Amino acid sequence: QVQLVESGGGLVQAGGSLRLSCAFSGRTFSNYAMGWFRQAPGKEREFVAAISRSGGSTVYADSVKGRFAISRDNNKNTVYLQMNSLKPEDTAVYYCNADPGGSIAIITKRGGAYWGQGTQVTVSS
Repeated sequence: QVQLVESGGGLVQAGGSLRLSCAFSGRTFSNYAMGWFRQAPGKEREFVAAISRSGGSTVYADSVKGRFAISRDNNKNTVYLQMNSLKPEDTAVYYCNADPGGSIAIITKRGGAYWGQGTQVTVSS
């Protein structure tokens, strides 16, 4: 079974940076499109970014475009989310997501089948 374990969250001041990591195990990582979602208190979970199986294609939510970068290392079975110029409104629990069909489109529309437990990111003003 696929397991996703996020790390790298924490408390940072506005304007700062964090890099989230998601370790994938249980299946062949390079067969899966990957993504990141987030959920702020009192709000629905929302799409943040997605990356294709090879890493050659990426998609971002408008709210993070130009500030966040998703990447993956298929040798390390890990997907990353580099977050720069953080804002207080980026405060949320961030979740890693995987689609077994390898579809970025599915991730952007509703998320793939597998989810991590989440890591808290708090941005202070």
